[in-house]
Amino acid sequence: MKFFYSKVFIKQLFLATIIFSLIVLASIVFLFFYTNQTSRVVVPDLVGVSINEIDELIIESNLRYEIIDSSFYNEEFDKNTVIEQIPIANKEVKKNRKIYLTTNPSSYGDVILPEIIQLTKRNAVTTLMALDLEIGEFIYENNIGKDMVLDAQFDGESIPPGSIIPKKSKIDLILGNGKKE
Repeated sequence: MKFFYSKVFIKQLFLATIIFSLIVLASIVFLFFYTNQTSRVVVPDLVGVSINEIDELIIESNLRYEIIDSSFYNEEFDKNTVIEQIPIANKEVKKNRKIYLTTNPSSYGDVILPEIIQLTKRNAVTTLMALDLEIGEFIYENNIGKDMVLDAQFDGESIPPGSIIPKKSKIDLILGNGKKE
């Protein structure tokens, strides 16, 4: 027990603490410079910028980028423009950092028109809206089935179930009015 209170032990403990502290400090300083913490750049605001213009903006900023296509068309932005970026604009990052860009696709996707003939108006509207199709006009014809779908039209022409049409297309529904012919 006396050894822990001796001058030799206290001196060795003090030296070990100093050497350990110097090693830790040197490691921190080395890692700070080795990981390029001193070279930072500000991320430019790329939201709304066309894909064609991105190269020059990214290269000027000493950054890299990767484009992630969006599967959803956003009407608020032009085609083939950036709608989201990670990291966000004006954030400081290290040089050569990869920026992830989500772009607006060049068009809506396509959907397959489901079987809606002989469905009720309510079921047909729900089904079409779930497929991201828009409902156009309701045209009533004499038929005993009130609000039963008799036909579907796209651009004024009858379209059979299974047809491939663009999303956001307006579909007109021919419905029965509940009266006998």
